[in-house]
Amino acid sequence: MKNLKHVLVIGLLVLSKSLWAQNIKLEASTLEAHQTYLSIEKLMGKQVLRVVKDSTLKAVDEPTYARLKGLDFQDGIIEVKVLSRLLKTARPSDRGFIGIAFRIDEQHSTFEGIYIRPTNGRADDQVRRNHSIQYFSYPNFKFDRLRKEAPETFESYADMGLNEWITMRIEVKGKEAKLFLNNSQYPVLLVKDLKLGDRVSGGIGLWVDVGTEGYFRDLKVIKE
Repeated sequence: MKNLKHVLVIGLLVLSKSLWAQNIKLEASTLEAHQTYLSIEKLMGKQVLRVVKDSTLKAVDEPTYARLKGLDFQDGIIEVKVLSRLLKTARPSDRGFIGIAFRIDEQHSTFEGIYIRPTNGRADDQVRRNHSIQYFSYPNFKFDRLRKEAPETFESYADMGLNEWITMRIEVKGKEAKLFLNNSQYPVLLVKDLKLGDRVSGGIGLWVDVGTEGYFRDLKVIKE
């Protein structure tokens, strides 16, 4: 009986930490396109969200995402399945960039982001492989500045490829974020110094960049 009570207490404590959890249906009524084009399509038998960056925007690491309406997120977990393909107009330097933006402010002027470069995961070049995963903070800490000022700190490697479903799971707490891919037991990227600080909250966006045809499904958000 004592053991049972102990288990129940632990269970209540765990539940109390997760104040809000939801599987979010990706449809036109729940999303706002920001510098992107959105459509709901069928892919591999599943209803999915397709996101493509506005081709007139040439800068990279910008607020180019499908933003969830009416959601404010500070700490917790964001999990979504992503798949990227290269557009016919993609350049040789395009990598299938796809990921998650979080803590987006109302004006789309600041946010944190983690994305993957699927073409790098199996490249026949170790340096490119080391750049498979990227953290950045908009607008002041894009990938090029972070790579120059803190090489290898905000990038990492993981196996991945184009045209395959990849589960991204980001755990955010204060100034730290961890990325897990494909239900990995251990994080493939550790960010210890989120550049916007630990008291910021904001929206969530399903993010793509240049040359990418991005697909998303099975979005789950847990707010703590």
